[in-house]
Amino acid sequence: MRIALLVSLSALVVGCSTTTDGSANRTEPTATTSSSSAGTSVPTSTQPSLPSPARGAAISDVIPWVEAGTPADVTSYHSMTRGSETTDLGEGVAFTTAGTETNCVTNQYQDGALACLVKLTDPPPRPAGIETAWKDNWVDFAGTTVDVGSPHGDPGPFVDGTGAELPAGQTLAFGNYRCRADAAGLFCVDYAHQTAVALSARGIEPFGCLQKTTPPPDIGLRFSC
Repeated sequence: MRIALLVSLSALVVGCSTTTDGSANRTEPTATTSSSSAGTSVPTSTQPSLPSPARGAAISDVIPWVEAGTPADVTSYHSMTRGSETTDLGEGVAFTTAGTETNCVTNQYQDGALACLVKLTDPPPRPAGIETAWKDNWVDFAGTTVDVGSPHGDPGPFVDGTGAELPAGQTLAFGNYRCRADAAGLFCVDYAHQTAVALSARGIEPFGCLQKTTPPPDIGLRFSC
C-alpha cells in the first residue's frame, strides 16, 4: 500500500509540474512581441506613394505632391544639346521627360516663363486667319496664364535643342517653378501665383485659379486667372 501511494503521489507531482510549465508557456509573449514588431514595421515598408493629382484637384494638394518627389540637381539642367553641340544657358533651365514627350525651357524672351513643346495627341486647331508658322504643341506657362498653340516663325528658345531628361519621380526647382516628372505627365507649380499645370500627350490640365477662357485671335487654347 505504501509503495502504491508513493507512486501515485510521484505521478501527481510530475503531472502538476508539466501542467505548470505548459500554462506558463513563455513562448506566447515572445510570439506576441514578434508579431507586434512585424506589425509596426509593415506601414514603413509597404507605404504606397500617392497617385498623381487628378483633374480639378486643389492646388493645396498639387503642391505637396510635386514637392514629394526626389529633388534633382538643377546644375545638370543649365544647358541644351543639338546634335554634337551643347549650349550653356547660364541661369536658364532646360529639360525633357521620358521619350521627349515634353521638352521645356525657361524662355529668355518672356522673362523666364516656362515654355514647353508637348507631343499632344489632340492639339488645338489653327485659328482662322493665322497664316504664319503654327505650332499646335507649343505651351507657355507664365503663372497666371497657360497658352496652348501659337504662331512661331522660328524655334525661339528651342533653337539650341533639348535639355537633359528629368527622370520620373524627380523634381526640378528653378525660379518660381518646381516641376515633377511622372508616368502620368509633367506637373509644374508656379509658387508666386499658386498655380500649376499638368502636361501630357492627353492634354493640358490647369490647377489653382487657372480656368479656360476665350483665347486671343492668335492662340489656340488659353487658361487664365
